[in-house]
Amino acid sequence: ILLLKETDEDHGIKTAPRMGTVMGVYLPCMQNILGVILFLRMTWLVGVGGVMGTFLIVFMCCSTTMLTAISMSAIATNGVVPAGGSYYMISRSLGPEFGGAVGICFYLGTTFAGAMYILGCIEILLVYIVPQAAIFQIEGLEGPEAEAGMLNNMRVYGTIVLSLMALVVFVGVKYVNKLALVFLACVILSILAVYAGVIKSAFDPPDFPICMLGNRTLMSKGLDICAKTIERGNSTVTTKLWRFFCDSEFLNATCDEYFTNNNVTQVQGIPGVTSGILAENLFSFFMEKNEVLEKRGIPAVVDPDVPTTNANRYVLADITSFFTLLVGIYFPSVTGIMAGSNRSGDLQDAQKSIPIGTILAISTTSTIYMSCVILFGACVEGVVLRDKFGEGVNGNLVIGTLAWPSPWVIVFGSFFSTCGAGLQSLTGAPRLLQAIARDGIIPFLRVFGHGKANGEPTWALLLTASICEIGIIIASLDAVAPILSMFFLMCYMFVNLACALQTLLRTPNWRPRFKFYHWALSFLGMSLCLSLMFICSWYYAIVAMGIAGCIYKYIEFCGAEKEWGDGIRGISLSAARYALMRLEEGPPHTKNWRPQILVLVGLDGEQNVEQPRLLSLTNQLKAGKGLTIVGACVEGTYLNNHPQAQKADQSLRKLMETERVKGFSQVVISSNLRDATSHLIQAGGLGGLRHNAVLVSFPKNWKQAVDNQRLRNFIEVVRETTAAHLALIVPKNISAYPSNGERFTEGHIDVWWIVHDGGMLMLLPFLLRQHKVWRKCKMRIFTVAQMDDNSIQMKKDLLTFLYHLRLDAEVEVVEMHDSDISAYTYEKTLVMEQRSQILKEMHLTKNERERENATPTPTSPTSPASLSVGAVTPGEEVQMTWSDDIDKGKNPAVANPETVRDMFNMKPNQSNVRRMHHAQKLNEVIVKKSQEAKLVLLNMPGPPKNRTGEENYMEFLEVLTEGLNRVLLVRGGGREVITIYS
Repeated sequence: ILLLKETDEDHGIKTAPRMGTVMGVYLPCMQNILGVILFLRMTWLVGVGGVMGTFLIVFMCCSTTMLTAISMSAIATNGVVPAGGSYYMISRSLGPEFGGAVGICFYLGTTFAGAMYILGCIEILLVYIVPQAAIFQIEGLEGPEAEAGMLNNMRVYGTIVLSLMALVVFVGVKYVNKLALVFLACVILSILAVYAGVIKSAFDPPDFPICMLGNRTLMSKGLDICAKTIERGNSTVTTKLWRFFCDSEFLNATCDEYFTNNNVTQVQGIPGVTSGILAENLFSFFMEKNEVLEKRGIPAVVDPDVPTTNANRYVLADITSFFTLLVGIYFPSVTGIMAGSNRSGDLQDAQKSIPIGTILAISTTSTIYMSCVILFGACVEGVVLRDKFGEGVNGNLVIGTLAWPSPWVIVFGSFFSTCGAGLQSLTGAPRLLQAIARDGIIPFLRVFGHGKANGEPTWALLLTASICEIGIIIASLDAVAPILSMFFLMCYMFVNLACALQTLLRTPNWRPRFKFYHWALSFLGMSLCLSLMFICSWYYAIVAMGIAGCIYKYIEFCGAEKEWGDGIRGISLSAARYALMRLEEGPPHTKNWRPQILVLVGLDGEQNVEQPRLLSLTNQLKAGKGLTIVGACVEGTYLNNHPQAQKADQSLRKLMETERVKGFSQVVISSNLRDATSHLIQAGGLGGLRHNAVLVSFPKNWKQAVDNQRLRNFIEVVRETTAAHLALIVPKNISAYPSNGERFTEGHIDVWWIVHDGGMLMLLPFLLRQHKVWRKCKMRIFTVAQMDDNSIQMKKDLLTFLYHLRLDAEVEVVEMHDSDISAYTYEKTLVMEQRSQILKEMHLTKNERERENATPTPTSPTSPASLSVGAVTPGEEVQMTWSDDIDKGKNPAVANPETVRDMFNMKPNQSNVRRMHHAQKLNEVIVKKSQEAKLVLLNMPGPPKNRTGEENYMEFLEVLTEGLNRVLLVRGGGREVITIYS
């Protein structure tokens, strides 16, 4: 900064003068805090809420802003705060979602504050300065008609004033800033006039008579004298007051019953601080709408059965009052505490000026408010305080009755203060919206980031004026005040939350210069804000929180992703660390078991996923819940193949986003695919948050020599998952599986439960049916009974088991009788073993031969050829391939024809014959029962113990699943995953 400043001076560039604490923070905060509520509603609040109740409200609201100021000072001094003020602080502390939501709420609060100031300006103009300027006449009207006329006047004049103010802001903002001090001077002068009036009232109370009929306050308008009759000469003459309540001016006229039974008295409106009126004003005096203002302590004769007549001659309550309403109306008077932090870029030393100026301004204004509460209660008669519009004191502004030397000091001072505050709101709100729009976190607001050539936010000003007009249409100051209270309170609540989180997380970047803060104070401030929101108006609070929630979710799903080093990421990190440490305490209970899947996918030459339907199946199995790791392997070295790994990772992320798979991608580089897959199975996940199941596709064309490596890799995966006690899920014919956009309107998911393997076969169909693709499918469970089994009892036991598992499924027990091994099975086994032996001799890679301590052979062939085997059933053929270009001297199978001849003379292994027999018979039963099923789930047999039987193992799997479209082979991890207990 110093270097830039020196450069500017060297080049003769004039920079704007920097402001200090007083001009840059203290006075702007004072101007924004002291405003319309003090002049138009403070006396009414004291009269209705009582000195004690109003003092409690003021103390509670001022405490909230003071605690918020402490939190804000800590955040504002933890680095530079540019344009955007509170929005910038919250968004950089809590992230773009919270920042955008609270920023919009703060913007709406500032905009509605402009509407409130304009309505206050119009109220002063039409009620106290020039009542005759009303377009909609209210003379002679009463009740709802008079109220509607007044509201219409507010709407018309409010729209006019709003248009003029928006035009002034559009044309020349610099004039608004220059006039700010003039407006502040008017406010301070008005407050000094009130204090001067209080001092004067101690020894010379002003003459402000209030006319009372019984204990009811009379309208001062139209009264010539506060008496029923007067003596004129030797005769008694009736007054105007008489004519208001009687049907004629004569003494024998018929008069209102209350008027006849009660005397007319005159009380002093401002008896002064030494009068002892404070005791009468200590407690609340809540009233219903249209209730007559009555004075305590004056006797009155009233018949409760007789309705009130001539109500237009009494001063009536215009609104039903209660404690929470008073809180909502008062709270806007303490807002404006962020005026200094919003100007941080214009301060000489923001780190020093913001805390001192803001806290000093809040202390000063809080003292003013609290002293005003006590002084008003000690000096002014209660009926004057409750007289909101001064109808009983000759139309003067209520607070003006106390001012010295003239009530007009208050009238004009408050008028100019509302004008200035309205202009400030219309100046600040568009700039806040522009800052939000330029961050780009809310796409549809980007147009409001543009403005004039000099940077003035033209479009934002237009939107601000349009929203402000909504408040003008509401037209009631008392109705608009709680609305903006909600938005300001929400903003202050998140400022406190941001400070508390940063303090508790102890992030290395949290180094505020302001040291007088504590997380407990921030939480107290946040709790006060939340409490005040619901105290003011619970339905407005819910609406405001709903608006903020909608904006939050919109930014989360549609908004631009921003990385601002926010505290929410720190919370996520701390919560994740805590959760991971808790997971390390022991394995999860069976009730908490859920499939945490490692999906092993293959990549093509362009680093794209070969079988994207694997991720579709993952999404359907997970239903968007739990941990998913999508792993892929790149062959080579890390240094040479890192770009390919990055490309593969991007491809995985893109596909996961398309298939809506919530999880993580992981790409491993290794010298060969088998080791890379092994690394993924061993090292995937972190701590207790690891995968417990592996999903890998059944290798296609495994009989072809070109896919021999993929076959061996698959077998190794089966072995490693078994050793690691991980569940294994193997979909066969994965390309035939449905995508996430397809829907099965009917059909079955068939489970062939041969071996109880921890309950995976039961759990997976249930999880699939949670997804919309499989929701309409019904579940069927088949189990196999031998000759000696009681099939009826087996079915009963299985139905009972399913009932306790809370699973809805059909059950069928299939009886399989022993039968002789057919010649077909014998010959098929022989063909299998012969092909396995030939493939072993011909197509072992160099590394594999080294593992087997054998002579190296060339790589996989390229030219296919077929060889018929003599001992095969008609229609059966064994496919064997080799290359015509391979050096016959290096191929033992070709070099030694006797080897091939010995293979075709051998006899099949009897255990293999039995396995093939069982697989074939079981397949016949499965095809018969489940050929039309949408999905078939089968127990997956264990892997071969040695590598000589790998092709045999795959052949058994082929025979077992032959003739079925979609098959899911499932192997449990050696633990129960489903339980009947609660």
